Amino acid sequence: MHAYDQTLARVETYFDKTATKTWERLTSDAPVSKVRETVRAGRDRMRALMLSRLPADLTGQRVLDAGCGAGQMTIELARRGAHVVACDISPSLVEIAQRRTPADLLDQITFTSGDMLDPVLGNFDHVVAMDSLIYYKGSDIGQALKTLEPRTGGKVVFTTAPRTRLLMGMWYAGKVFPRSDRSPVMIPHCAERLAQDVMAEGVRRRLRLVDQVTSGFYISQALEMHS
Repeated sequence: MHAYDQTLARVETYFDKTATKTWERLTSDAPVSKVRETVRAGRDRMRALMLSRLPADLTGQRVLDAGCGAGQMTIELARRGAHVVACDISPSLVEIAQRRTPADLLDQITFTSGDMLDPVLGNFDHVVAMDSLIYYKGSDIGQALKTLEPRTGGKVVFTTAPRTRLLMGMWYAGKVFPRSDRSPVMIPHCAERLAQDVMAEGVRRRLRLVDQVTSGFYISQALEMHS
């Protein structure tokens, strides 16, 4: 099994079997701990940042929400007029996303579970992947972008964990816990080095850093692949 497939299997097990209820609560309006409030706020800011990189009017455009989770990004894309392919490795999260979607938007969204890179999903005007590539090495991200590049006419906007001193300290501290007690391990990336890794995999388009969001325990950077 290739490294990408091995990581994909761990992510599927975690989100579909271990963390579904936690993730459902985090992405709702339900009360959460102070720590999770910072994560929720950070994710809201990141989602807004990523959406700002796409046209305000997406009418008639086909957009892949790669790793749609509980559907917050999916709903916002549909409200802009896009036809959204909402894909997640976790069938449980896809069910939550579908249940939460307003009835008037359902005709604009195709919900599916499985690998977000599956060619059967087709071609897109844009792709967004929020926190769905954070567990992968630079070479695996490069291969993912190489797969999406010929199928995407516009931008691919995605997030990774930045290689900051604070996050690296948290990352190394987290490694002392047994694997069974924690989520799949995030892999921090320096944006410049990641751009080199992506080019090494044969991706032609440029990769650039958009911005970073820090909110308590949520630390993430948005990047985009563009022409």
